[in-house]
Amino acid sequence: MSEIDIARAWEKLPYAWGGHCIRGVMRAEPEDFFVDEALCFEPDGAGEHLMIHVEKRDANTEWVARHLARALAMPVRDVAYAGMKDRHAVTRQWFSLRQPIGQDPDPASLEGEGIRVLDIVRHGRKLRRGAISLNRFRIRIREVEGDLDGLAQRVVAIAKGGVPNYFGEQRFGRDGGNLIAAQRLFSQGAGRLSRHKKGLYLSAARSFLFNRILASRVEEGSWDRGVAGDVMMLDGKRAVFTAEVGDDALAERLATLDIHPTGAMWGRGELMTTADAAEVERRETEPYAAWREGLERFGLDQERRSLRLPVREMAWRQIDDGDVEFSFALPSGSFATAVLRELVQLRQGFDKVFHAEE
Repeated sequence: MSEIDIARAWEKLPYAWGGHCIRGVMRAEPEDFFVDEALCFEPDGAGEHLMIHVEKRDANTEWVARHLARALAMPVRDVAYAGMKDRHAVTRQWFSLRQPIGQDPDPASLEGEGIRVLDIVRHGRKLRRGAISLNRFRIRIREVEGDLDGLAQRVVAIAKGGVPNYFGEQRFGRDGGNLIAAQRLFSQGAGRLSRHKKGLYLSAARSFLFNRILASRVEEGSWDRGVAGDVMMLDGKRAVFTAEVGDDALAERLATLDIHPTGAMWGRGELMTTADAAEVERRETEPYAAWREGLERFGLDQERRSLRLPVREMAWRQIDDGDVEFSFALPSGSFATAVLRELVQLRQGFDKVFHAEE
């Protein structure tokens, strides 16, 4: 596959619901894209770690972490956060850092351009990556054209059935740059590449292979139902089990989004799937055998990811002069892009608005 084909791979992914209903512009202003992070626990109010709830505008997560580290005269490595958040947006998220009891900073001393402190509370443990229950989105689309009646029906369908759980285009870098770098990594080795960049490129390659598997299941109409040899994942959990296709109880659980089919996140070890499901995973990744071998060589292990993304709290409304606002909640590790591409075609393209954390 050429570098041009790699860069355009996102554009070619099939749609589950027939493609977009409307066209418009997103992120004319940072306020057009709002994200609110909900942790999977409540801070306990005691302990040696400060939990700092921040609202940031037009700033990326790592920049805020560096700002907090400077304000408190500590190494940036001691500032933790649960997940990265978009830059060209208004987002709320939590940070944590160790601070002796009785030395709570003035919230105003931690603020800066584009940074507002909403709350400071103590907790007994450091904030861990991925410790997120949901990310809630509120996204405004301006200069809307298209089928609003069709949009209303599409929103209902997505609320009931979810969307394909594609990795978003931002995972792959601008113009597929992370994938191109991964291809070079596999052929030339890591050299003096930093640990961060190596991880970024390996993650992009692994995500690309998953998207190929999911795209095949979307094309055959089985991304939201079981096929022979499938492995299912419990909704909202990492637990998986081998499915018996044809089981009425299993079909009911799939229909109610209690469980979801999964796809391979490539790495060392044997595929968990068998029969038809395994055949899809091998066939779709075989053209990238060197990538599979590279992921194994660099020490990644086989894992599973849900093929279906349930979309909670899904709603839409018209505002002002025909603008449209979407609101929905997604679990950690999923991408708003996967939802939006089934609803709207952005005139500036997803690649122009979803590279916030570069």
